[in-house]
Amino acid sequence: MKILVVLGSPRKKGNSETLSNTIVEVLEQQLKVTATDYLRLSQQTIAPCIGCGGCAKTGMCVITDDMHAIYEQIDSADIIFVASPIYFYGPSAQMKAFMDRCQARWSRKYLLKERFRQSDKRAGYLLSTGATQGKKLFDASILITRSFFDAIDVPYGGSFVVRGVDEKDALKENTEELEAARRFAEEIASEFSRAT
Repeated sequence: MKILVVLGSPRKKGNSETLSNTIVEVLEQQLKVTATDYLRLSQQTIAPCIGCGGCAKTGMCVITDDMHAIYEQIDSADIIFVASPIYFYGPSAQMKAFMDRCQARWSRKYLLKERFRQSDKRAGYLLSTGATQGKKLFDASILITRSFFDAIDVPYGGSFVVRGVDEKDALKENTEELEAARRFAEEIASEFSRAT
C-alpha cells in the first residue's frame, strides 16, 4: 500500500503538515504501508492550467513541468491526502494550481472514458487547518477537494479540519485535536483493513 501526502503549505512543518504526520503515523502502524511519499508543492515547478484543451485527446497535459512525474505518483497511490492551510476561505495557491492541472486526469476519465484502477481500494482525504473560527471556513476547500478526487478517479473518503490554529506550532499544543486526528486515522485504517 502506498500513501501520498500532498502538502500545499509554503511553510515547512506548519499545522497542516503536523496534522498529516499525525495521521500517517497511525496508518503506518496499522496498515501494510510499503511507501509514504510527501510531495511539498512549494518545491515543485507547477504552472497554472492554461485551459488549452490539449489533454482532451491524450489525457496528458501539454505543459512540460514537474506535474508529469506527479501524475505517476497520483496514479500509483492507494491513499491520497491533500493537506492545506486555508487562505481566504480556500486552499493555498500551490494546492489550487496542482488540482487545476489534474484537468488532464478529468479528460482521461470523462472524455476518453478511461476509468483507472477501479478494482483497487483507494481513497482520498482533505486535511486542512485554519486560523479563524468561521462557520464556513472549510466549505470551499471541501467542495474543491471532492471535485479534484472525482477528476483523478479516486473516491473521496472525507475530511479532517481544524479551526483556530494560526501560529506555526499551534496544533502541536492542541492535544485534543491531535487525538481526534488519530481516531480519524484509525477509522481509515479499519476501512482499508476490511477491504483487504
